[in-house]
Amino acid sequence: MKRQAIYPGTFDPLTFGHLDIIKRASKVFDKVLVAVARNPYKKPLFSLEERLAMVKKATENMTNVTVEAFDRLIIDYAKQKKINVIIRGLRMISDFEYEFQMALTNRRLSKSVETLFMMPSEEYAYLSSKLLKEAASLKADIKKFVPLFVAKKLQKRFQHRKER
Repeated sequence: MKRQAIYPGTFDPLTFGHLDIIKRASKVFDKVLVAVARNPYKKPLFSLEERLAMVKKATENMTNVTVEAFDRLIIDYAKQKKINVIIRGLRMISDFEYEFQMALTNRRLSKSVETLFMMPSEEYAYLSSKLLKEAASLKADIKKFVPLFVAKKLQKRFQHRKER
């Protein structure tokens, strides 16, 4: 039996922190499914198709990583895919309460699916997509935090903003 895990998220946009977790998970598991959430409640900056394309491009050389979209409870999606491990990233202590609540809720919904928390490498522990979108909107150079093609997409998305 292959060891498989699913790493869900909005990835709006994909950061080096996300990629760090994907790379490290791909060394622990035989197969990692990166599940890009539709999640209209978060009002993503990029469309689902754009986010899928970004994650696919960034992981194209990782042979045991696949990327798909999903639009239901992650626990149901994991069960449909016959994957019994959900990977969640923990950056700072502020993430813990929300992630802990979600993990316990998922456990109540299905005892057969476990949640595995992974911390990103120290150099990425403070990164958040929300913060990077805000910085990019203010014309900050974010190439140290996201793949170059993602930085360019963010720059293009915000180029319409006028100088203040």
